[in-house]
Amino acid sequence: MGRLQGKYTLITGGTSGIGLETARQFAEEGAVVAITGRSEAALAAAQAELGAAVWVLQSDAGDIAAQRSLAAQLAQRWPRLDALYINAGDVTHRPLADWDESSWDRLMGVNLKGPFFLVQALLPLLSEASAASVILCGSVSARIGLPQSSAYAASKAGLLSLARTLSGEFAARGIRFNGLSPGPTQTAALGKLGLPAAEEEALREEIRQLVPIGRLGTPWELARAAVFLASDESRFAVGTELLVDGGVGNL
Repeated sequence: MGRLQGKYTLITGGTSGIGLETARQFAEEGAVVAITGRSEAALAAAQAELGAAVWVLQSDAGDIAAQRSLAAQLAQRWPRLDALYINAGDVTHRPLADWDESSWDRLMGVNLKGPFFLVQALLPLLSEASAASVILCGSVSARIGLPQSSAYAASKAGLLSLARTLSGEFAARGIRFNGLSPGPTQTAALGKLGLPAAEEEALREEIRQLVPIGRLGTPWELARAAVFLASDESRFAVGTELLVDGGVGNL
């Protein structure tokens, strides 16, 4: 029997990278899986890769009304929610001088405001009987002083704070919150920055040099950590942060 057998699970930002691999592993472990994404094309590609058993839902993680609509869709079809992995994120990095209010608001909407109100909307579904697990995707960037990460790191620090404060608020109901913080991971995120190939590779090498063990992480490794936090094996993990970062945050 799988480690997540029969658990109803939602992964936001599940169409690529860590989210897509986590959806695959959740399904392999016996979970009932739904994923979200903004792009119809990306959702269709994820559906083709993951199979018809995974429920794909179009949703903008930074739109508060969309979070409430998402919760309503789940409530119409599912009896409960056993695990929620908030993985959708805006990874924009830029110098402080280049930020404007609309870009800041967009990043904070996707990374912090949207997740806050999604959790609020999903509260009636989060199962007390199964000790529902909410996994908030942080980042090692919240712990280090990486140049050009100011807004991104601040949003992730806020999300990791929610893992603690909401654990305190809902511990009596048996609902637990934990942060899962990746370090530099081999995904397509850098390709979305629009850099020329040579600059992108130079940036990738610069990031790689931050990692004490000398390599980037993989989506598979992060997904294994998410499986642990979603499973009953982690029921004594409450309000904490699991760093899967190759040592960046501690060495």
